[in-house]
Amino acid sequence: MTLPISVFIVTKNEEKHIAKTLESVKEMAEVILVDSGSTDKTVEIAKSYGVKVFEHEWMGYAKQKQYAMEQCSNEWVLNLDGDEAINPQLVAAFKEIIEQDKADSVRFWRNDIFIGKALSSWSKKPNNHRLYKKSKSFFDDSRLAHESATVDGKEVFINQVFDHYGYDSIAAITTKNNNYSTLKADEKFIKNKKVSNLKLILIFPLVFLKEYLLQRKIFSGRRGFILAIMDAYYAFIKEAKLFENHQNKVN
Repeated sequence: MTLPISVFIVTKNEEKHIAKTLESVKEMAEVILVDSGSTDKTVEIAKSYGVKVFEHEWMGYAKQKQYAMEQCSNEWVLNLDGDEAINPQLVAAFKEIIEQDKADSVRFWRNDIFIGKALSSWSKKPNNHRLYKKSKSFFDDSRLAHESATVDGKEVFINQVFDHYGYDSIAAITTKNNNYSTLKADEKFIKNKKVSNLKLILIFPLVFLKEYLLQRKIFSGRRGFILAIMDAYYAFIKEAKLFENHQNKVN
């Protein structure tokens, strides 16, 4: 049975994973893909799945996702990236939530695939807010990265997971962290956030300890250690780039 959900995806050069994404949402009533200039086979693959493809100039994460959501014709919308995939258990949970209609948005676990496999089940998974009612949702364009829809309504959490392949290599994470840290530093600068010397000194070790011990990446062996280091470095370069922004303003 087709679920009355519109999936919206923003892409650029996602040919490596987009087929997995689109295969996983075949039971959804509509799939909207907004592409911002892919030079690989992303659009060709998407069209082969019969999805509605819009080619639209990149406006920033929040604005691009807002545009994509506005193209959806169903009230329930599911936001996925071009390197993510859902599973039948999650689809069944979506069906039950829509039928009961007791919530306006849904949050669930994200399963990061890193260097060929998932982390240990003992390591704590991040969670994301991805399924919601279109009429009650919007993207805040003051957030330049790590954007999530703001939903005016009741949120529920379900103990289900979706797979994320965007962390499949150290190179991919490094590229994303470099891009996102620049955007987050710019966002802080625009909001007049000041540089903290204490934060510059302490943020790396504190985030490492949080990720490695409290988030339990220690149970994921060398993969967990590497990710904890990369998470700590990402936190550090956000603060370092904020410092750089202030220095460039002075000079």
